[in-house]
Amino acid sequence: MTDSLAVRAVRRTPVVAAALLVVALAGCADMAGIGSQAKLRDASSLGIAPDSAAVPVSRLDSQWWLAFGDSQLNSLIDQAVAGNPNLQVAQARLVRAQASADIAGAALKPQVKGELDLNRQKFNSNYIYPAPLGGSIQNIGLLQLGASWELDFFGKNRTALDTAIGAANAAAADADAARVLLASNVARSYFQWARLNDQLTVARRTLAQRDETLKLVRDRVSAGLDTRLELRQSEGGLPEARQQIESLNEQVALQQHALDALVGQPNVSASLKPPVLAGVKPMALQANIPADLLGRRADIAAARWRVEAATSDVANAKTLFYPNVNLTAFAGFQSLGFGKLLKSGSEQWGVGPAISLPIFEGGKLRANLRGKSADLDVAVESYNATVIDAVRDAADQVTSAQSITRQQAEQRAAQTAAEGAYDIAVQRYRAGLGNYLNVLTAETSVLAQRRLAVDLAARALDTQVGLARALGGGWQPPATATASAPPATVN
Repeated sequence: MTDSLAVRAVRRTPVVAAALLVVALAGCADMAGIGSQAKLRDASSLGIAPDSAAVPVSRLDSQWWLAFGDSQLNSLIDQAVAGNPNLQVAQARLVRAQASADIAGAALKPQVKGELDLNRQKFNSNYIYPAPLGGSIQNIGLLQLGASWELDFFGKNRTALDTAIGAANAAAADADAARVLLASNVARSYFQWARLNDQLTVARRTLAQRDETLKLVRDRVSAGLDTRLELRQSEGGLPEARQQIESLNEQVALQQHALDALVGQPNVSASLKPPVLAGVKPMALQANIPADLLGRRADIAAARWRVEAATSDVANAKTLFYPNVNLTAFAGFQSLGFGKLLKSGSEQWGVGPAISLPIFEGGKLRANLRGKSADLDVAVESYNATVIDAVRDAADQVTSAQSITRQQAEQRAAQTAAEGAYDIAVQRYRAGLGNYLNVLTAETSVLAQRRLAVDLAARALDTQVGLARALGGGWQPPATATASAPPATVN
């Protein structure tokens, strides 16, 4: 009994010694003075900390554009999401990132491979092979299974997997952000098309109005009440109005081309009824910045995941200072002569650990760690920049939405006054109580107000789209992600 214990103790001595050697060598890793310097910004530092007195802002629906009540717009966005090339590129990047995560995850598992070698070889008679093997030509057969498993004591493979998972989640969030951006761009392009159609209506109304005024001036010139000066002034207004119409027709065509490109289908807008602003219902949005803004935007989530990936990459760079420990094993058959390959006596097997440790590498590992730490600083500052820009974007849209509402109220009052002044000027001119200059002045004011009314209506819709996008476009983190999502805000 005592002898068997002694034998086992002797057999275990190399294993214990190897384990102690690994621990001792791991303690020699020198990573001093290398680390990330950047710090993440949180919600409170950006002035959007939770306010107990604030009314909570409900999340948008993921198909927020349906609130505009325009079936053509709904169809265009559906087609764009299905066929836009840029969105397909984002989706392909996601698939590639997910495949990289799968590759990294495979390193944590044992690897098994089969091998079959059938060779005919001449053995060197002047080497280690004795006669009659030396100088002869023999068939050599090998059939075996090999297995290996890297024991991830220091987390090298685990951190590599975390890095790949972070990159995959960032790619998923990027794809979602691209989808939100595409939908908002289609909506904005569609409303711009509607604005130009309304401006075209104003221009045609102006042409008809000036044509009627020209008839009045001709009648007054024929009656000797006006001179050719007023006639020439009135005639000059018609080419100008027609030029404005032609310019707007060009802009309409260009806007349709832009919309076709966004949807990814040439000439798709040609089959649609030209939209008008009056046919679009305004979308009700609460005009304030929610405290959880950082958790509502896919672009912020993508930047946050890149920070997570870069953090894991730094941890992975640190593990390269430590030993690698592998367990390897093989079992199979090998023989001289193919006929003996599967016979008794040809079997072979082996099992054992393998340990490798960088001893002198000329500073390569420290340089690699410095580079990964710099990458983490880049990711953190990119996240901070994304967050700051998101807060500015939301604040801009809220400010514009509130201002446009006030501007529209003032514009309506100004247009009512201008229309009344124009009617009076025309009546006085028809009655011979005023000159044509008064008509031109009043007409200029009316046209400016009509165009401004269209522009403000279009800006109101555009701002609603911009605010919907700035508030996240109804984005929700996926219920089943590659890994658990990082916190939306960092405290």
